[in-house]
Amino acid sequence: MPSEFTGKHVTVAGLGVSGVPAAKVLHGLGARVTVVNDGDDERARTQAAELEALGVTVRLGDGDTLPEGTELIVTAPGWKPTKPLFTAAAEAGVPVWGDVELAWRLRGLDGRKAAPWLAVTGTNGKTTTVQMLASILKAAGLRTAAVGNIGVSLLDAVTGDTEYDVLAVELSSYQLHWAPSLRAHSAAVLNLAPDHLDWHGSMEAYAADKGRIYEGNRVACVYNVADRATEDLVRAADVEEGCRAVGFTLGTPGPSQLGVVEGLLVDRAFVEDRHKNAQELAEVADVDPPAPHNVANALAAAGLARAFGVPAAAVRDGLRAFTPDAHRIAHVADVDGVAYVDDSKATNTHATEASLAAYESIVWIAGGLAKGATFDELVTGAAKRLRGVVLIGADRALIREALARHAPEVPVVDLDRTDTGAMLQAVQEARRLARPGDTVLLAPACASMDMFTNYNQRGDAFAQAVRELGA
Repeated sequence: MPSEFTGKHVTVAGLGVSGVPAAKVLHGLGARVTVVNDGDDERARTQAAELEALGVTVRLGDGDTLPEGTELIVTAPGWKPTKPLFTAAAEAGVPVWGDVELAWRLRGLDGRKAAPWLAVTGTNGKTTTVQMLASILKAAGLRTAAVGNIGVSLLDAVTGDTEYDVLAVELSSYQLHWAPSLRAHSAAVLNLAPDHLDWHGSMEAYAADKGRIYEGNRVACVYNVADRATEDLVRAADVEEGCRAVGFTLGTPGPSQLGVVEGLLVDRAFVEDRHKNAQELAEVADVDPPAPHNVANALAAAGLARAFGVPAAAVRDGLRAFTPDAHRIAHVADVDGVAYVDDSKATNTHATEASLAAYESIVWIAGGLAKGATFDELVTGAAKRLRGVVLIGADRALIREALARHAPEVPVVDLDRTDTGAMLQAVQEARRLARPGDTVLLAPACASMDMFTNYNQRGDAFAQAVRELGA
């Protein structure tokens, strides 16, 4: 039991996916734990009862007041830095960690060798890349797991009974903000686009928190050649001596890059004499689906795996074994020569831009909660690919106005309804607009909660509507 936690008064801010495991781990390490939570609903009360049975103090309905005697706060990643709780902590000189910071400090807790972390962040593609990376590492015979923001607790991974050789870790900007001492073996920033600016306060602050993932990297900082901002973060990072900048590109790679040559994924970074030689890793056809942005995800995953010493054959085998999660540019069916594709996970403009770029002629189903986004740039870039557009959701007018400005010739169907049954009508309208060879693409560029519980339910509704077309 680490003496640093024995008897220490630790406040855990927030119940849920990260707070409950943090409270349990800290209590088990001998800390005096108080949990504070903004909500006081049925779920929170159930979680509170579970923790109180262990001897943890839980305070519901007041997440702003700093408990007396607090020596450390461990916060859920989504709690804004501007909350009064953290202001009070700063005034009292109380440090604030996230659950990722706690997990990092608890590695090797029981004397086992601490598994290195291969870490991934970015505005879009994090989960897919981490899952690809874990598949590649497993194909190399390594004991690993995809953990972190993917929905699997890092605390469970570092304190549980399973010993790992290496961990594939997805990290959000929120998590990175609260993880000052994290030092990964190697890390990747996939891309940067405006997102969560209400939380971070500015694009500069958002990018800076993403860039924390490179701090102290030992072997490789993997960046996106097509996104200069990711390379700028590498240049700004303080890394260990000998750590290399490794780019990935959908074009022909230069030295110290991974890229694509004649339908092959190739490595010119982790080979002997990288100025003259390249190593074939896999075929583009081994990537599922082989859309450009997903090939970029595969290259980033391959870069991290190669930085860890994984052989080329394992990259190929791991990519072939990988099955993408639902609602990520998933082909649902072909009906009358038209492909229907579910990319409900495209909940912001950056993700939707990548999705639209994967097809030549599109009937686009879009709309939902815009979260403050604007759509002019997205529409301008996609205009030549659009056969037609069907709009749904609360903020559809924002997309309709952008279409009127930048693609006035494109037919638009505006469905003035936000009930869940609107999806069936949207698919029927899309079918009317589509021609053989077209793709009907659900890539909403918006959040789903105006009409659906989450993007999964939205994608399921789309798939069901498509099935009814073919019935």
